[in-house]
Amino acid sequence: MPSVRTASGAGRPGSRGILPHVEENGGVGVGPWPGGPEHWPDDPRLDPELLAAGDARNVVDRYRYWRLEAIVADLDTRRHPLHVAIENWGRDFNIGSVVRTANAFAVAQVHIIGRRRWNRRGAMVTDRYQHLRHHEDIEAFAVWAATEGVPIVGVDNIEGSVPIEGRTLPRACVLLFGEESQGLTPAAQEASDVIVHITQYGSTRSINAGAAAAVAMHQWILQHAR
Repeated sequence: MPSVRTASGAGRPGSRGILPHVEENGGVGVGPWPGGPEHWPDDPRLDPELLAAGDARNVVDRYRYWRLEAIVADLDTRRHPLHVAIENWGRDFNIGSVVRTANAFAVAQVHIIGRRRWNRRGAMVTDRYQHLRHHEDIEAFAVWAATEGVPIVGVDNIEGSVPIEGRTLPRACVLLFGEESQGLTPAAQEASDVIVHITQYGSTRSINAGAAAAVAMHQWILQHAR
């Protein structure tokens, strides 16, 4: 698979496999494979439609022209044993952002607890590449975690929580987040094996749920990612 260029400044088609970026899409992605079908690589991972039309998807360069199924299969070979769960009782707009960050960190699964439907705009189509699982309520989610032997780490700045900074997180675990408006519900707090918080130094009572999820996931990444 040749390298591709997505920064400004087009490469020369066929020069060391570098392809021109797509000007009409603001420089995002790459154009059609140069030379037509007779010059396409013999690789079953590649999508003929993308080779013919170009690839402007929100994917890293190594996955340019790859079929969706091939990308998911490749990610499955190197996902982390980290799970992320978020309560969804009022269709929280932050869920899409959480899914997008989970995809960036190769999280095993994102668990949606409560309402099945959620606003996918913030996911920026990354939900197609990320494994999702739905649970009707906290009780069903807790059963799943117990069956899998995955400890639940609640994330909320409530009384009794401990700082996430400097704390060793389990390698296999699930980070549980509440909704933006109320944080972890009492049932979620009860189901958690431990509740951690992100230390704050300003005047605001809390930080955005999507931002908190990103900080907590990266804390795990710093400790366990290879």
